[in-house]
Amino acid sequence: MSAGLERAPAWPHEDERHQAALEQALIRAFWQSIGRHPLPVMTALETAARVVGTLYGQVAQAHEGPGGCRCGWVPDPDCDLIVLEANLAAALLQPAPPSLARMQVAGQA
Repeated sequence: MSAGLERAPAWPHEDERHQAALEQALIRAFWQSIGRHPLPVMTALETAARVVGTLYGQVAQAHEGPGGCRCGWVPDPDCDLIVLEANLAAALLQPAPPSLARMQVAGQA
């Protein structure tokens, strides 16, 4: 969706590191906001989904016209929505990674 994801990485796995950093920043911002301003679960998740839609619109707009980004990405809302939905479904079906906070203590260090 952005110029950073369209270009070839300078180093192997650079895109993966950048994606992981963005993912962690978004997750951290979500939980910090929920901690400060609690909402019902589905209200919070629906808000997050709307924000993704808003971000898509902003990025798409930044790629329009002669003054738009020249990275080569061309917004295609129909196809892009399918890709975004598939990523949402994949994340829902993927088992949650183990959390140290929820693991049972196995011994002493």
